[in-house]
Amino acid sequence: MRVIFMGSPVFSVSALDALVGAGHEIVCVYCQPPRPAGRGKKDRPTAVQARAEKLGFPVRHPVNFKDPADVADFADLNADIAVVVAYGLILPQDILDAPSKGCLNIHASLLPRWRGAAPIHRAIMAGDAQSGVCIMQMDAGLDTGGVLLREALDIGADETTAELHDRLALLGGDLIVQAVDTYDDLTPVPQPEDGVCYAHKIDKSESKIDWSQPAEQVSRQIRGLSPFPGAWCLLNGERLKLLGCELADGVGTPGEVLDDHLRVACGSRAIRLSRLQRAGKAAQDADVFQRGKPIEIGTIL
Repeated sequence: MRVIFMGSPVFSVSALDALVGAGHEIVCVYCQPPRPAGRGKKDRPTAVQARAEKLGFPVRHPVNFKDPADVADFADLNADIAVVVAYGLILPQDILDAPSKGCLNIHASLLPRWRGAAPIHRAIMAGDAQSGVCIMQMDAGLDTGGVLLREALDIGADETTAELHDRLALLGGDLIVQAVDTYDDLTPVPQPEDGVCYAHKIDKSESKIDWSQPAEQVSRQIRGLSPFPGAWCLLNGERLKLLGCELADGVGTPGEVLDDHLRVACGSRAIRLSRLQRAGKAAQDADVFQRGKPIEIGTIL
């Protein structure tokens, strides 16, 4: 098919590569414009733009689709289908209607659970046993369209958002190729009314650890916010980012470091920290961290 690809972050790159590998014609790539990033605050293209340019595809990044010229340029591509994955803009109806077969979205949840911006984070933070990918026929609502394909994945007991993100990205690439290849044989299944919930954008105010919470809740918070924005606590007045952990047994004052292996007491049970990052330093596994400037037993985080 003639495909318009619309995506921006790293999560979207697997789907672009999968469509190219399957032999579909990418007529244009749409993504968010380059934005200042890094210490020098120089404009940095999105992961999708960088990949598309390497593959030789034309790239466009309109601010929105309110300009009739942008809508006309989109329609003039005469695409069979548009594939949308973490693009970053709400698409108006005239864009949804422009490709002859409409627009398909790769969504990283088991719809209707976790519609919205942060489905991977929210699934882990809520303690869901499963996540997955849905290929959805887009409509004007927020992740409300009929589902063409879905596949579930079990969430590992100690899995972080980063780890689940990478698995779902690969699954999304596989499923979108299957959907495009067999599109005429698929029928969108309306989403049920029951079970709808929204994955609101992560706010940095959610990042500070409350050690009085049960260990299960603390673990979900640390893993769900890893690597970004990163859950944190204070160590001797300085912010310490916590990027990985596992549940453990132990009793103590909430926030108390119980041993040299960084078991930390919670409101009930404990967690063992497995990956940490001091302010201005690189992230380290716990054993490496403890060989440098170790956190002593009895320290209260």
